[in-house]
Amino acid sequence: MAIRDDGGGRRALTERWSRTTVSSYGTPGLALVKGSGAVVTDDAGREYLDLMGGAATNVLGHAHPAVVNAVSRQAATLGHVSSRDVAEPTVLLGELLLALTGPGRVVFTDSGAEANETAFQVARLTGRSEVVATTGAFHGRTMGTLAFNGQPGRVHPFRTLPDVVTHVPFGDVEALRGAVSDATAMVILEAIQGENGVLVPPPGYLAAARTICTATGALLVLDEVHTALGRTGYWFHHQSEGIAPDFVTLAQGLGGGLPLGACLAFGTAADLLATGAHGTTVGGSPLSCAAGLAVIRTIAGMGLLDHVKRVGDRLRAGIEAVAHPLIAGVRGAGLLLGIALTEPVAVPVTDWLRAAGFLVDAVQPAVIRLAPPLVLTAAQADAFVDALARALVADPGPRPPARLLVPEAA
Repeated sequence: MAIRDDGGGRRALTERWSRTTVSSYGTPGLALVKGSGAVVTDDAGREYLDLMGGAATNVLGHAHPAVVNAVSRQAATLGHVSSRDVAEPTVLLGELLLALTGPGRVVFTDSGAEANETAFQVARLTGRSEVVATTGAFHGRTMGTLAFNGQPGRVHPFRTLPDVVTHVPFGDVEALRGAVSDATAMVILEAIQGENGVLVPPPGYLAAARTICTATGALLVLDEVHTALGRTGYWFHHQSEGIAPDFVTLAQGLGGGLPLGACLAFGTAADLLATGAHGTTVGGSPLSCAAGLAVIRTIAGMGLLDHVKRVGDRLRAGIEAVAHPLIAGVRGAGLLLGIALTEPVAVPVTDWLRAAGFLVDAVQPAVIRLAPPLVLTAAQADAFVDALARALVADPGPRPPARLLVPEAA
């Protein structure tokens, strides 16, 4: 049978997608063909400021020379190797991650869900079975991590799941203290709840979780899939509270656009990672790890941690200065921000901004999430703020969502 590559044509990509691909996220709105930094271009040649960063994955933006060069060199040298062998990029990246956190062990994975699944499986090796998670949480879509998600709509179709998970309100120290016991294998928390609308726990919450886990012998797992590697202005967001978790899970930006995750284990948790305790086929691929090395070295070399704090503060202040009745406030840290709205109009606002050339995420009905590349410039941040102010031109009173936002007259 002849295989025909039906490429070309503006209509082709979305139509071919609809014919061949399961639309887990709905039919894509744009067919993107290239990118540079924080800017992407569609198949009609129109440019957009990418404030989603490929779901917080392209931390260095699109086509960053450091990532392109590292992947190209590695692809021309050595591709994937089996789990019975080792390649230098994998070892170097493991060493570098532990240099940023502390002595421990690394399990490389393909995704954040698999990293969280790793922590779950290893925690069960303690002989305990119970897990404490939080309402509103999102930790992945494997059958194990679905059980941790505090989002019933996403979980219900896949029942029955592991039934040893207790959910408590995110940020509530006393509820957490009451749920954790000497039967708890692990407590899993997001450093900031991203999918739930960029919710930041109160100061001291993560430190209190550390104290509770230490007192009961439970393992503390911090899901930093969205918050690690400079996203909030720290290598890992938990470092802002100076705590030492038992596990840290990460993915998204680690591969700079290539699939790569990791589960970092410390102290006695690292000792549980005996031979045969866990495995993965493609996790830790030399190709992905070469990209990961380029990402971390570039973040350090460009001073992006400080840059993220400066531009993030500028972006936050600019949004707050819009002072529109539809804006309830801005939450988050660094370049992970949630614009809280007073009405459930995130989708029409997002649609208007997309039409104006700005890609953002309606993560909740009344929350717009921003997770742009860490290389976002001050000028680009200002351009978005100006566009947001223009988007919010409708009367703020109650009305049908479809009529809430209209473009300004040309």
